[in-house]
Amino acid sequence: MFTGTLWPTRTAALRYPVQGVDVSAYQGTIDWDVLAAEDIDFAWIKATEGSGYQDPRFADNWAGAHATDLLVGAYHFLSVDSPGADQAANVVDTVPRNRGDLPVVIDVECYAEYCAAPPDAAAVREVLDPLLEAVEQHYGRPAVLYATRDWYERYLSDGYAENPIWFRSVATSPTLVDGRDWTFWQWSARERLDGYDGDEQLIDMNAFDGGRADLDELLLP
Repeated sequence: MFTGTLWPTRTAALRYPVQGVDVSAYQGTIDWDVLAAEDIDFAWIKATEGSGYQDPRFADNWAGAHATDLLVGAYHFLSVDSPGADQAANVVDTVPRNRGDLPVVIDVECYAEYCAAPPDAAAVREVLDPLLEAVEQHYGRPAVLYATRDWYERYLSDGYAENPIWFRSVATSPTLVDGRDWTFWQWSARERLDGYDGDEQLIDMNAFDGGRADLDELLLP
């Protein structure tokens, strides 16, 4: 498991025929033709974080991924330290609105001091709710919500029915506490694929709960 050659969720995850990756600047320069040939269908690319950060590799990754046959989308890392409207402006200013792209993802997970001392649910929703509203209004689709198990249970459970859930569960098959179905499953954070040369040698793998035609139904209009 440490080297990425054995991952407990792989057998279950690979029963889903539609697979994809998510990447950021940590993967360095990506040869998208090579990566796209690794039996994947989609890629999400880190674009923004909070109200002022843009991933330094986003523009290159966005262009490179769109030059392949992959379905492509962007993700934003939620901060609870800046207003949702400001974070939405950062997303809109950074991520083009292209018909046929995957919906924008809002990544809801702990960071910095909030891993040891999670914020109140009200404080998270005060930021998250206006961000989701602005993203949906601009891109024409509800954002996908990515969450770890802990933060899903704290902040998303029993809510956000219109937003597809991308759930991280790298040790077991995903089960959401509220009984809701997941749409995307991040089943590994330690895969090794060809096509990138960053300091981070591993890459995240994700399964989609459906066929390619089902995924097409989620694309931006």
